[in-house]
Amino acid sequence: MNHIPSVNLSDFISNDPVKKAQFVEQIGKAYEEIGFVALKGHFLDDTLVKNLYQEVENFFSLPIETKRNYEIEGIGGQRGYVSFGKESAKGKKEGDLKEFWHFGQYVDDNPKLQAEYPENVSVNELAKFNIVGKEAFQMLEKTAKYVLRALALYLDLEETYFDNYIHNGNSILRPIHYPPIKEEPKAAVRAAAHGDINLITLLMGAQGKGLQVQNHKGEWIDAMAEPDELMINVGDMLSRHTNNKLKSTIHRVVNPPKELWGTSRYSIPFFMHPISEMKLDVLEDCIDENNPKQFEDITAGDFLNERLRELGLIK
Repeated sequence: MNHIPSVNLSDFISNDPVKKAQFVEQIGKAYEEIGFVALKGHFLDDTLVKNLYQEVENFFSLPIETKRNYEIEGIGGQRGYVSFGKESAKGKKEGDLKEFWHFGQYVDDNPKLQAEYPENVSVNELAKFNIVGKEAFQMLEKTAKYVLRALALYLDLEETYFDNYIHNGNSILRPIHYPPIKEEPKAAVRAAAHGDINLITLLMGAQGKGLQVQNHKGEWIDAMAEPDELMINVGDMLSRHTNNKLKSTIHRVVNPPKELWGTSRYSIPFFMHPISEMKLDVLEDCIDENNPKQFEDITAGDFLNERLRELGLIK
């Protein structure tokens, strides 16, 4: 496949069983063949998107000394600010050419998880930053819930199979700033080739060139969404759980042509994680003679910690 299919979530949440079944088939096949879809009909409205980008730009425009006040030691970058070049892709020494922020889960009905997750970090200088971030987090989480319901049906599971695993899940909203490039990078790119750790990723800001996806032939293809679309891909946790039936596809963000080096790029992925106790053991229905079990049993929490160490975010 050499393009990213487009689907519309409103088909799935309509009361039309034919449209719903078509959506399930379309998204399931796309995730088997390329691991990415562009999704219309999500729960983010234009005003929220505009406000989020404005607040994100406001934050990254703050002086570096101010931003570093929000870089919290000892939590693996899971909340607050992570400065330029701190994160690298698995197996890469060079830090990616980016800085970012993390909003995490808003738990209000589970004291155990409330104690387990780091607290969200409030930015004193920007009155609306955290309010808008929370609203965007919750609308993306709602969108992700329905995408996972469609995938549960595609996998012949109960439609609500994932619901209890993702309620209060360890999800992350990550506004990223790729600053202007001031000199020829030696080996670094804005985001080196990688797979995502989580169940699924919902990406805002894939309208311009930069994001590339590797298809099954090893070719890099541009992944560009329409202005009203989110780019949504399978992460390693879901790939593992389905014995690689649903593909976690390697992707990257390449540096722009030299004439555009002076421009910033912003993108905002939402990483849908389950609760730490979720078992990622391969689903029995995804194992057969032609597809023997490929992965060892592991919980989502242990898998996440393993990968954060590989990324250099925790020691």
